Amino acid sequence: MKPTRMIALFAALALLAGCADIEPASRGATDVTPLAEITVGAEDTVLSTPLYDVRSVRVSVPRTLHVSEANLYYPIADIVWRGDARGDRYAQVSALFTEAAGRATRTMSEGRPVLVDIEVVRFHALTEKTRYTFGGSYSMKFKISVLDAETGAVLVAPHLIDASHPASGGQKALEEEQRGLTQKVVVTQFLTDAIRADLLTPVSVLQAPMAEQISLLTPAPAQTPAQ
Repeated sequence: MKPTRMIALFAALALLAGCADIEPASRGATDVTPLAEITVGAEDTVLSTPLYDVRSVRVSVPRTLHVSEANLYYPIADIVWRGDARGDRYAQVSALFTEAAGRATRTMSEGRPVLVDIEVVRFHALTEKTRYTFGGSYSMKFKISVLDAETGAVLVAPHLIDASHPASGGQKALEEEQRGLTQKVVVTQFLTDAIRADLLTPVSVLQAPMAEQISLLTPAPAQTPAQ
């Protein structure tokens, strides 16, 4: 097998592994800036023409999710949050998602009038011990669906979005906080970007078979001249 074909095969297998826990496959797009390339705190921009006229966003944080206040490196819990003073973590997470969704949809006023439903599945930020040592990652997953604003008909079925992202730690985290990039600021921006990107992605991408999604997201291998 030629080296270029082997590279393409490994890339496709890696993509399949990364999508294994998404139900169904999360919406991908070829014209959306990856989260890793978005500068936190940058002025909001519209990535493409809105698909919907978003009338409202409803956020749900099930009380069945387990909350941990333990200051461990990695508490076993669904919700871990230290970006606000200790209190009702369900309400705090709901407020974060509501703020992010408002930012993400504020320019979406064209197209079919819709309602957007968001259900938080996991919201695991850093504890004090983790943030001020070696850092880690924000593990943030939520389901999102789109409904017709007038009839309530489901236009886009609930699907899982993984907005997880590396999180700074130690001296880097302290320097970011001095610049105003607290956990709350950073997380809100990542969620804003994830929600906006999903709602700007054509439904056809979500519904495409896995093989087609791989072809959309994986660059074609370079052609080599015949020997």
